Amino acid sequence: MAFQTTDERRMLGESLSRYLLQNYDHSHRLNVAYTAPFHDPSRWAALAELGMLSALAPEEAGGFGGEGLDIATVFHALGHGLCPEPALSAMMALRVLMAAARPVEALLEGRERLVLALGEPGGGSGLEPPETEARQDAGQWRLSGRKSVVWGGGAAHRLIVSARHSGGIGLFEVAAEDAQIAPYAMIDGGGAAEITLQDTVAQCLLEDGAAALADAVDHGLLALCAEAVGVMDQVQALTADYLRTRKQFGTAIGRFQVLRHRFVDLVIEIEQARSITFLAAGQMRDLAGRGRVLSMAKALVGKVARQVAEESIQMHGGIGMTWEAAVSHYAKRLVMIDHQLGDSLLHLERVAQAYRAA
Repeated sequence: MAFQTTDERRMLGESLSRYLLQNYDHSHRLNVAYTAPFHDPSRWAALAELGMLSALAPEEAGGFGGEGLDIATVFHALGHGLCPEPALSAMMALRVLMAAARPVEALLEGRERLVLALGEPGGGSGLEPPETEARQDAGQWRLSGRKSVVWGGGAAHRLIVSARHSGGIGLFEVAAEDAQIAPYAMIDGGGAAEITLQDTVAQCLLEDGAAALADAVDHGLLALCAEAVGVMDQVQALTADYLRTRKQFGTAIGRFQVLRHRFVDLVIEIEQARSITFLAAGQMRDLAGRGRVLSMAKALVGKVARQVAEESIQMHGGIGMTWEAAVSHYAKRLVMIDHQLGDSLLHLERVAQAYRAA
């Protein structure tokens, strides 16, 4: 299926992909993705200079994009390059700052790193209502609780934290130095952190933050779907190259009919994932209906991501499980994407709920 895009988006995607190919190859990723701070600050600044973050914000906020297709373009390139930079958390934090009418220039320029802290211990998806408590004391807001698996949390300058209070769910800003942060590497590369708040002073961004939080999650779901398609495109290329070059019994294994059929099945599934991701990107202005479409996309993309990860390893054989083989790291990222912001089963249930409510 062919999709039309603007020249500006095409050039942005090509620029990001070219930069990552030249400056973020597999060996460099292995050097930075599993060692603190679990990303490359110099590359983060360069990506911001290329417009990666500005493409995620509309003109009125100081960017030049912000549409669903802009987000899909950026995260497809990041997925294709298997980039562990904390772009997802930054984009979700950006959505909250815009909803709160706060300045975002420092974030867009890469001078400050912000993350949105959603997940908590015991919560599988990060979408559950927060248990972290916010209370007012002598005119100040104070937060108490713990946030778990906060992507990019160890490298953040500021944290945006969801917390419950007597009026509902609010969104609060905390300086990183005021929180207890324990960073670690994720199994697929990149960093996350456990964050403990003990009567921590916070600035209230939105006392009623439910709508802004839902908006950030929606855009996060689109970003993950687009990233997954970028990852799958590269896995497809790596697998095709391996099938062409690996020989058994004097012939390339890609000539064996069973492997050819399995590979074609994989290509078809990837195109389905691409189609529904572009559908979701085009629905982002439909505030009432996009949630159902995004859950449909996340459910399908998550299913295909697991299938691509498993099939690509199978077709590579034992070498596909090794640390040195790039395909093993792409496969791990695909499995992790399925679990971020809710896995396939959770989003299937959300789709069913939406249809029952209709």
